Amino acid sequence: MFAGFLKDQRHVNGVEIAYRIGGTGPGLLLLHGHPQTHVIWHKIAEQLAEHFTVVAADLRGYGDSGKPPANDHHTNYSKREMAKDGVELMKSLGFKQFSVLAHDRGARVAHRLALDHPDSVQRMALLDIAPTLSMYAQTNEAFARAYWHWFFLIRPAPLPETLIEADPESYLRSVMGSRSAGLKPFTAEAFREYLRCLKLPGTARGICEDYRASASIDLDHDRADLDAGRHLNLPLLVLWGAEGTVGRCFEPLKEWQRVATDVRGKALPAGHYIAEEAPELLLAEVLAFLR
Repeated sequence: MFAGFLKDQRHVNGVEIAYRIGGTGPGLLLLHGHPQTHVIWHKIAEQLAEHFTVVAADLRGYGDSGKPPANDHHTNYSKREMAKDGVELMKSLGFKQFSVLAHDRGARVAHRLALDHPDSVQRMALLDIAPTLSMYAQTNEAFARAYWHWFFLIRPAPLPETLIEADPESYLRSVMGSRSAGLKPFTAEAFREYLRCLKLPGTARGICEDYRASASIDLDHDRADLDAGRHLNLPLLVLWGAEGTVGRCFEPLKEWQRVATDVRGKALPAGHYIAEEAPELLLAEVLAFLR
């Protein structure tokens, strides 16, 4: 995986961020989702690197990145802080401006990144999410059953952490294997890497704090933006899986049009894990948009 890429770490925004970098050209930051790592991009990273300098990073709390302690207001895992990680990482690598391709939790970080640092992001593609505030506000039974982990992981510590740490592989298989495609999209090598990282000390805490922040301080930040009339003002591409929960329970394009001024998007014939289920289709859409 990631032939021709360099694996490294940088201390930015008070935390170590692990990443791989490869290719030449304009900067492109790739951000992953839960419960995975930057390895989700392994099926398209080398092709993207033919056109961009690709930086595939592990979010704080995930993978080989640092895992800061928890605090009462979950500020260490707010999307605002996680967005700063991405901006400072790219600046440290020589990119004051860059584009972003992000999935799931990483896409929520990217949303905040583009709001807080509008001069840094040129174009942005988000995979299989609607805005966090919209999804919580419109939660119904179908969504709650499919995204049970949204409500499990935000329970007070240490219950969720303890249960994840007791059997990381069962947690990984349950979360990833319960989606429409099961475990078929994940290569054995990628799955081993996800499991290795989930077993690292502090990962369970980081995952839970990420979700706790999304159900608290992140919503406060999102509401403040809405009250102030702040919108995303960059070219935005949103793609979602036709077989996934987000497309069934929400209207992603309409929800993004409420918070952004320049949006286009559509469903792809896949479930939640688009980069691993339909890499060729995703690559075609992303290259047409980003270039």
